[in-house]
Amino acid sequence: MPSEPLREVGRIGRAHGLRGELYVDLITSRHERLAPGARLQAQGQWLIVAASKQLPKRWLVRFEGIDDRTAADRLVGATLLAESLKISSTDDEWWVHDLIGSRVVDVRGVDHGACVSVVANPAHDLLELDSGALVPIVFVVARAAGIVTIDPPDGLFE
Repeated sequence: MPSEPLREVGRIGRAHGLRGELYVDLITSRHERLAPGARLQAQGQWLIVAASKQLPKRWLVRFEGIDDRTAADRLVGATLLAESLKISSTDDEWWVHDLIGSRVVDVRGVDHGACVSVVANPAHDLLELDSGALVPIVFVVARAAGIVTIDPPDGLFE
């Protein structure tokens, strides 16, 4: 089975200080992409996040093995790539990128719009719809050919 393609999750900005820290612009709402231990690829090499701090408009990140300004400067401008994320609901697993763009239809056939993102949430990930509605992933009962079927409780869309 071929491996999933890597997904662009951010871009490395300028170096900060002398100890190898870098500014990173994250283009995903999945902040766990920059959690300590996360693996990202830049310029064909795998980087492991050693530490990260969210700033108002970007992140300050230190990668393992990037210990000085010279090493950090070699990564400036690089695109950060990551493996696709899987999310689970009960016994099923889905790829986040496969959910985005799918139509969200309830079990009665009512179309609630398109999924524009998957928002990380401590209890359950949420499907964000183009209407602004949020649907906990636990209400997803099926996914096939660009259609996500949900069984929402009464009042979820009111």
